[in-house]
Amino acid sequence: MKGIDHLVLCADDLDMATARYKSMGFTVMPRAVHPFGTMNNLVQFDGSFLELVALNDRSIIPEHGERFFSFAAFNRDYLEEGEGFSMLVLDSDDARADQQRFTETGISRFDPFDFKRLATLPDGEQVTVGFSLAFATHQAMERAAFFVCQQQAPQHFWKRDYQIHSNGALGLGDVLMLSDEPQRYAPFMSAFTGVEPQVTAPDDICFPLQRGGVRMLTPEAWDVHFPAAFAPDLARGPCFAGYTVLVRDLAQATESLDDGHIAYLRDGEHLIVAPDDAFNTMILFQARRP
Repeated sequence: MKGIDHLVLCADDLDMATARYKSMGFTVMPRAVHPFGTMNNLVQFDGSFLELVALNDRSIIPEHGERFFSFAAFNRDYLEEGEGFSMLVLDSDDARADQQRFTETGISRFDPFDFKRLATLPDGEQVTVGFSLAFATHQAMERAAFFVCQQQAPQHFWKRDYQIHSNGALGLGDVLMLSDEPQRYAPFMSAFTGVEPQVTAPDDICFPLQRGGVRMLTPEAWDVHFPAAFAPDLARGPCFAGYTVLVRDLAQATESLDDGHIAYLRDGEHLIVAPDDAFNTMILFQARRP
């Protein structure tokens, strides 16, 4: 079973996004630049991370091709409509095998994509890290893209020093998607994740993963569960609306948000940072259960 590898969070101003996440109590890794026109700052956990991404050089962004999915072009076009949570990424031990599986199930026509970039270690040393990606898309989801990521130099990427956060964050929980018809998209999500959906109600279905999971809600179900946060517009199809951060305890997370002057709402077992305060993406802080 796969787990969530990372979430791609698009921002117009990477400095501003980085400062906001630091104010929420996250440790943010040094900036990295991609060879295809984007740049990022990461928030790393044990086995997963958040990727804050922005455009760096529009002139070198490759366009999509018949068998080529352009990460940079997708996020460039995404930002034309506004900031937010653009892509869901699962882990992979073999991106090429996953790409073959995606092709056979009809959710991809793309070739695998390999690239390398420089990364800065906690002691300041720069090393080369590499990744192999396999993409999947659904024609009715213009504002959501999916891929798996295989690490080619994991010994250089995962570093404990970057995984210690003052808000007590330990990892990622469920990703929240919004759709008018969750059941319509269940076959695609099953093909991508490799798991069958758990249907708690027609308007609320889940895909449990090794780390975290994907939960698809209708706008009506969203309003029931999260009445204090606006539901994103679905004119461009289903979209990612929020995600859960598992923390050591809510008291520690509360203290960090207060110290960073971040507005939030306490709702039962969650602290909710509304989309307006997190680049059009709702963040739920939840205590991780033993």
